[in-house]
Amino acid sequence: MFLFKSSCRHEKISADVKAGYCPDCGEYVENHWFITKCPCCGRKHKTIIKNGKAVPLFKICENCGCSDYVTEEIDFPDIVNINYAAFTKTVVKFEEEQGVCAWLENSTGKINFLPLISA
Repeated sequence: MFLFKSSCRHEKISADVKAGYCPDCGEYVENHWFITKCPCCGRKHKTIIKNGKAVPLFKICENCGCSDYVTEEIDFPDIVNINYAAFTKTVVKFEEEQGVCAWLENSTGKINFLPLISA
């Protein structure tokens, strides 16, 4: 019997926001938009995400025949570039500082912070 490990696909994170917390799993997710262009003639290619990497849909430029491409990350595609852009959702892991923080409070209400004690 196989046990399937279900992972969240973050489908409730909209593509029009830069980043946000997924309401299903609580992870912080960033959207990254990519567009591919031909380095020779500058023509934009339709971009797809293959194995986590932004690549053009066709391997050869339809305009000049060049097989190379340049990938650019853009903030958000405008109305012209939306047909050529692709996006990925990346989970951001924050490094939490492990330790204990304590403070002392005087009768005057003044708070004295003690240094962070590493665990």
